[in-house]
Amino acid sequence: MFAKIRAVSSYLPATIEHNAEIVDGRFMKKIGVESRHIAAADESAGDLALAAAEKLFAEHNLNRDATDFILLCTQHPDYQMPHTAAHLQSRLGLDKRVGTMDIALGCSGYVYGLAVAKSFIETGLVRNVLFLTSSVYTKYINRRDTSTRPLFGDGATATWIEAVDAEAPCLSAFVFGSDGSRYDRLIIPVGGSRHTPRDTPEVFTTDDQKNFRSNYEVFMDGMAITYFTLREVPRLVEDVLTAAKLTRAELDYCIFHQANKFMMTYLRDKAGLNDVPFHNDISTTGNIVSGSVPLAIEQVVKTHGADKLRRVMLAGFGVGLSWAGCIADLSGMGNV
Repeated sequence: MFAKIRAVSSYLPATIEHNAEIVDGRFMKKIGVESRHIAAADESAGDLALAAAEKLFAEHNLNRDATDFILLCTQHPDYQMPHTAAHLQSRLGLDKRVGTMDIALGCSGYVYGLAVAKSFIETGLVRNVLFLTSSVYTKYINRRDTSTRPLFGDGATATWIEAVDAEAPCLSAFVFGSDGSRYDRLIIPVGGSRHTPRDTPEVFTTDDQKNFRSNYEVFMDGMAITYFTLREVPRLVEDVLTAAKLTRAELDYCIFHQANKFMMTYLRDKAGLNDVPFHNDISTTGNIVSGSVPLAIEQVVKTHGADKLRRVMLAGFGVGLSWAGCIADLSGMGNV
């Protein structure tokens, strides 16, 4: 029995913010983000994940009672404790036998989560995993910080992963990496146990580009993140191809974390993937962090169908700094 992605659904909040109101057209064209969905003040990461899960069950006619495990990838849990996946078990009306776990990862989190789901299923611990991602980055970005605000949107995704009879693994060639020495290149400094809100005053700063933020909000060194991506991801591509014993010509599609249009275009060229179908579109969603890969999967499958998507390279990279890639057989998606 092998773990296989059977269906993906997404939920995007109703409120839409247009970047034309924030930045000039030249910058907007470069990043490729025209608008983004913004969570309401009373919408939590758990609320978005719940909505995505309900859409998954409804759109794909899935039996929620077949869920054995809920895996939630988010950096914005509803509470410091308990973990949000546990609360979602109750809110989804699932049996108490269902296991639950949060993964505190960002842009690379979807691939890491697939590896966890694969491990649970292929060791016989469970048969069906409900894998959720949810991001509400905009709640942690200052509205006067135009280095990050135009890039990030809010959203959640739900992926159904199940055990299937197959001749070969449907999720394979996993490669992981981390560079914790650059942990502070994308960070919210205050809020964890190192700098607790109770003991840390809020301090506001303005950078050379007049971006305004506090130590309670997202800081991103855009240049450092770009250099990191262009240094590590081409190497990741080579490592995944080697692990899968595939050539670029044998890939059916590449679906990478959607950071911004400029970076993705440059990365595609640097990784030698110009002849491989390659998703590069966050024009109406922005970067939704761990949800960007599954959202792209949903869009590609809806546009092109899944029958020919047997060798799809998935890759995520960013906050941590961390990265991960794998090969996924997406054929048969939606035919549950």
